Amino acid sequence: MTKSAERSGGRMTVEAQAYLQQPAPPRIPVATTITNVVATLRGSTTPERVYVVSGHYDSRCSDPLDATNDAPGADDDASGVAIAMELARVLATRCPAATIVFAAVAGEEQGLFGARHMATLFKTAGTNVQAMFTNDIVGSSRADDGTRDPRTIRLFAEGVPTSETPAQADIRRAVGGENDSPSRQLARFVRSVADNEATGMTVRVIHRRDRYLRGGDHIPFLEQGYPAARFTEPHEDYAHQHQDVRVENGKRFGDLPEFCDFAFIARVARVNAATMWSLATAPGTPEDVRIRTNRLTNETDLVWRRGTDPDLAGYEVVWRETTAPDWTHVVRVGDTTEAKVDLSKDNVFFGVRAVGKNGHRGPVAFPTPLS
Repeated sequence: MTKSAERSGGRMTVEAQAYLQQPAPPRIPVATTITNVVATLRGSTTPERVYVVSGHYDSRCSDPLDATNDAPGADDDASGVAIAMELARVLATRCPAATIVFAAVAGEEQGLFGARHMATLFKTAGTNVQAMFTNDIVGSSRADDGTRDPRTIRLFAEGVPTSETPAQADIRRAVGGENDSPSRQLARFVRSVADNEATGMTVRVIHRRDRYLRGGDHIPFLEQGYPAARFTEPHEDYAHQHQDVRVENGKRFGDLPEFCDFAFIARVARVNAATMWSLATAPGTPEDVRIRTNRLTNETDLVWRRGTDPDLAGYEVVWRETTAPDWTHVVRVGDTTEAKVDLSKDNVFFGVRAVGKNGHRGPVAFPTPLS
């Protein structure tokens, strides 16, 4: 990370973000220093807007408290750290409008401790983190039955927000939006910019916070109210993660580099690069997007707060049928803070996104009621 920063003309800084974690049974029996390595590429025009990409550099054996035997952690999760480091290297000489943070965090296997510390620091500082992605187990295209899916990457994105308050839940139940959380809007954005011939990958969006009853480093960011999602390979081979290195009945166990698909990792890195660069060069997600509800009408009145991006050109209103997975219609409404659409808010879902002078579009914001 430091070598990459040396090529940035002073725009990238690197820090060892350390703290002392007190005992947290069962997986942290004694006080332990946990250290994240964080490289920050400061944005050129809207540095207060932040996007985070990470992997975790800790690994484990079959027994999570085994600190003696070898735990290579090649797929879980050197692959994700390699992507964060490669993005830092490639983007260090470039000038995104917004700030990009590249992180290698620790303590994931013991309970997401490093990521939770980083997310808490951001929240305490009032940082405007508009998106966070963790790359966790992104090193292999091979399933446990030997089949391969080298052109697909899963993206896990939650529906009902982890940080939802009771008042927000009441609104959601009244107007809908279970499939329109900020994280789901991020997932739609990723597909729009990174599922193409340039990356050579299909982004398979999974409508879950994470794999079944499991979790990763995006969850502490979700807990703080930040939009976040997780990239993971299409099919996991459990013989090559969380396993002691050994041979049983002629079968090799252990998370070793020889079981990684490096061309696959490179393509996942392209998906991340397309996503992060598109986010950091487009205007930010619109804020305070509302639908006026002070009178009954079959038209829909949308209002929002104008963004501060210097390169902001205007806004678009998007909509779709309530059963459609992605936005299907769009109308350009210009550099304004309100729009009237001749469609009933009862029948479709609406959203608003910003458009830059460079033509880049940011993520969609889902409106809430304004009485």
